[in-house]
Amino acid sequence: MRVIKGRAAMAASAAFIVLSALVAAPQAHAQRAELEKTIQRRVMANGLEVIVVENHGVPLVTVEITVRNGSFTQTPEYAGLAHMFEHMFFKANDTYPNPDQFMDRGSEMGAVFNASTKEEQVNYYLTLSADSLEGGLKFLVSALLAPKFRQDELERERQVVLGEYDRNESSPGFKLEQEMGMKLWDGEWSRKNVIGDRHVLATVTPDKMRAIKSLYYVPNNSVLIISGDVNPAAAFASAEKIFTPWKRGEDPFVKAPVPPMPKLTKNLAVIDEEPVNAVSALVQWQGPSVRGDENATFSADVYSDVLNNPQSRFWHKLVDSGLWQDVVVNYYTLNNVGPITVSGQTTPDKLREALKAMMFELGESVKPGYFSQEELNATKANRAVTTAFGVEKSSDFSHTIGFWWAVSGLEYYMKYIDEMAKRTPQDLRDYSNKYIIGKPHVVGVLMTHEDRVRIKLTEDELTKIGGPPGVTP
Repeated sequence: MRVIKGRAAMAASAAFIVLSALVAAPQAHAQRAELEKTIQRRVMANGLEVIVVENHGVPLVTVEITVRNGSFTQTPEYAGLAHMFEHMFFKANDTYPNPDQFMDRGSEMGAVFNASTKEEQVNYYLTLSADSLEGGLKFLVSALLAPKFRQDELERERQVVLGEYDRNESSPGFKLEQEMGMKLWDGEWSRKNVIGDRHVLATVTPDKMRAIKSLYYVPNNSVLIISGDVNPAAAFASAEKIFTPWKRGEDPFVKAPVPPMPKLTKNLAVIDEEPVNAVSALVQWQGPSVRGDENATFSADVYSDVLNNPQSRFWHKLVDSGLWQDVVVNYYTLNNVGPITVSGQTTPDKLREALKAMMFELGESVKPGYFSQEELNATKANRAVTTAFGVEKSSDFSHTIGFWWAVSGLEYYMKYIDEMAKRTPQDLRDYSNKYIIGKPHVVGVLMTHEDRVRIKLTEDELTKIGGPPGVTP
């Protein structure tokens, strides 16, 4: 599961675009002020940050724990185990020691609960009646304090996770994604590979689960988010009472530092042969780190949104021309280097021309005049509106807060609209020049074996499309 900021819905009418552009600036400041009123934060003595979001729209509350864990913490021998730990969270613990007892307790409370693992976070959440807040907090803390990691439950979840792996592996494009990831991230692929390694998953032990808990599942590496129909003072008091027994641990990233991602030094390519109807092509670059080059990440989103606009020159030259059926430009915000991806579908006979046209247009995008100020204004206004909509549903807003807390720090999210509004055409050109134009990349193509043979496509040829690193297409 991924949170992707790169593409906004840009099919607005001309009237809406003009109106949005007019209100963009005041709306941005209004959103920051509203967020500051809505989001309240405290840090407990054990290091646990508690965030309360008050929303009395419906008599429900969502309680969520987000941990700075995920694939970015995985060495090769732990590839996929952040996700496996997620599966073991809703299992037996000292408070609910028998199989399924923990899950049964969640059902008794009428809670809807789930979890997800991404590259740089794992989150666990339940939504339940507002008058059951303390029960929900006790439910979560029992799993954090003393999980049992029973062998019988681990065996059962191992098969569930391997089944997920099998389903992913059977999907067209899975092999391409894996092989492109290995090339883009080289020896640190395990830190991007959320689904993990089959052998590692098949041989997981309770001791590895305990090692993950001991290192990463500490309050000073976590945030508790309480959102919905709550009284903030009462919510903070309940959190303080219930989560104080969770003891502070060592800083996991001092004890186990995450190494920098290796830089890509040359163009690479992958061709995956599958029985597909259309040709899919992807080009990927290593993008900015949100904590290392924050300004570039704001520019990345505006850049992606402008190019994804069906009224843009980029879309006109590539899609309206008939070369591509569609094209999507995306930057995925991460701290440990987020990927930039330009992808689309075309036909075998148009593939070469389509890829060359794509790289040519990306090269043109760094020239003055490619982006008009009107385009930027409309794009930023549209982003402000869609971001505002994301606050409406408390449960979804909890996930948003948790993601940004883990990846960038919450202040990044708080100032996001204001910073987006500052981006200029020159900022977009600087971003593209720094991370895309003439930079090493990986090209991936998904097509049938018959089509590949017929058009005589080679990986070596794909590495030359767009020119060698350091050469503008």
